[in-house]
Amino acid sequence: MKYHQIDRNLYIKNRNNFMAKMKPSSLAVFNSNDIYPISADSTMPFEQARDILYLSGVDQEESILVLFPDAPDEKHREILFLKETNEHIAIWEGEKLTKERALEVSGISTVYWLKEFDKVFYEIMTQADTIYFNTNEHYRANIETETRETRFIKATKQKFPAHSWAKSNPILQRLRSVKDPIEIDLLQKACDITEKGFRRVLDFVKPDVWEFEIEAEFLHEFMYNRSKKFAYTPIIASGNNANVLHYIENNQQCKDGDLILMDVGAEYANYSSDMSRTIPVNGKFTKRQREVYNAVNRVKNDATKMLVPGTFWKEYHVEVGKLMTSELIGLGLLDKADVQNENPDWPAYKKYFMHGTSHHIGLDTHDYGILWEPMEANQVFTVEPGIYIPAEGFGIRLEDDVVIQKTGEPFNLMRNIPIEAEEIEELMNK
Repeated sequence: MKYHQIDRNLYIKNRNNFMAKMKPSSLAVFNSNDIYPISADSTMPFEQARDILYLSGVDQEESILVLFPDAPDEKHREILFLKETNEHIAIWEGEKLTKERALEVSGISTVYWLKEFDKVFYEIMTQADTIYFNTNEHYRANIETETRETRFIKATKQKFPAHSWAKSNPILQRLRSVKDPIEIDLLQKACDITEKGFRRVLDFVKPDVWEFEIEAEFLHEFMYNRSKKFAYTPIIASGNNANVLHYIENNQQCKDGDLILMDVGAEYANYSSDMSRTIPVNGKFTKRQREVYNAVNRVKNDATKMLVPGTFWKEYHVEVGKLMTSELIGLGLLDKADVQNENPDWPAYKKYFMHGTSHHIGLDTHDYGILWEPMEANQVFTVEPGIYIPAEGFGIRLEDDVVIQKTGEPFNLMRNIPIEAEEIEELMNK
């Protein structure tokens, strides 16, 4: 791994919190992701399933975690099954986790090789009444590929039809949404790497650069600082491309007088950052661009103040809509008649700001969190308002990642990343 080893006490705490929510005489199983094929012998880079990572720190394929807090044999209360390493694997793929190293990483002392799984699993299933299956129930999930978890669930239901089963996901949704201080430090590291990338780009951008060249500058800085990749597919959208919300082609030349909307974030240790900044290609905002830019920034600042314990996500977005409506009237993009005659299901402001303002962030860019429950301290959210004006040839989005505090305003993990229009211009023209 490129990242420094994470304190295993994080994973010990996460497992204890999960097991405290389990039913009596139950066990839970978590599988690694598959390595997905491309064609011939090519594969996509391995990405660990976030739940087994959250509970064990094991960032390796073909791994299984079993939690059985009521196991009669104490050594079977936490079990890791790992792909057995050998000299051949070490030469061709690189050495895998040994049993000793797995203990250092996870804090789990009972480690078996994967070939022993069927035998051990049968034994402990005879001692349990319920099995927790791990399914992805994120509100944005769209799953078309059969996963390793899916195959495991099918096989286990067939082999053990008399067992009750339960879902691990509701427990994980709550646990993962509230971050441990170690996790917040990792998110801060991801944001700090993103800052370095952005400052590099401010030095680099000038008329006639290409969007993909800017993308390359970010990636260079990210990887140089121990990030393995972008946290998500980057958006480098100049001119009217910014009005395509998920523009990812990044293949156009940046023209003098245009703006560039950049929605980019580094990952660190599988934790995501998510930043949006909009900058002038030539280093100078026009009067109109600055008016719209400052309006978006005001909405972002005022929306951030609303992210406090007890706030409900749905009500929060209604209030942000009111802020945006006021700004759009001030910019001459809406008038009072537009607001009076609006469709309540699609308010007038949605013509220029059609996406949500905030989402949970953590191990996933759109992280776990239950949207109908009130916000809590140490949840981490993005704040990302935007105004998109195709008729004027530009769109502006600004985004920071913030940690909800027990009292007071959220803590901005991106507080050091330039955002004020004057600072952007000063840095681009120094």
